Amino acid sequence: MGNARSTKRDVNVRPVGERILVKRLEAEEKTAGGIYLPDNAKEKPQQGTIIALGDGKMLKDGKRAEFQISVGDKVVFNSYAGTDITVGGTEYLLMTESDVLAILD
Repeated sequence: MGNARSTKRDVNVRPVGERILVKRLEAEEKTAGGIYLPDNAKEKPQQGTIIALGDGKMLKDGKRAEFQISVGDKVVFNSYAGTDITVGGTEYLLMTESDVLAILD
């Protein structure tokens, strides 16, 4: 199974290759001025938590590259990164490690 890991037992998604599974942070419910936003006006955050990792990118020598991120890391990613998927009623993003811009400490 390589580096494929999950922080939740109920997530039955195992990313393949260099892909990672991310749970996006919740969108802000209200503006800085205190105005509550309807669901269609909320911006999707570009931050999330790594839930699972694939086995790593296949290198030319047949070995797998190690990830620079770990399960549980909070990360910032590109605004158009990944593919939205829903598993068990929870929304996730499936993306490649190269879509991750930074790890938040």
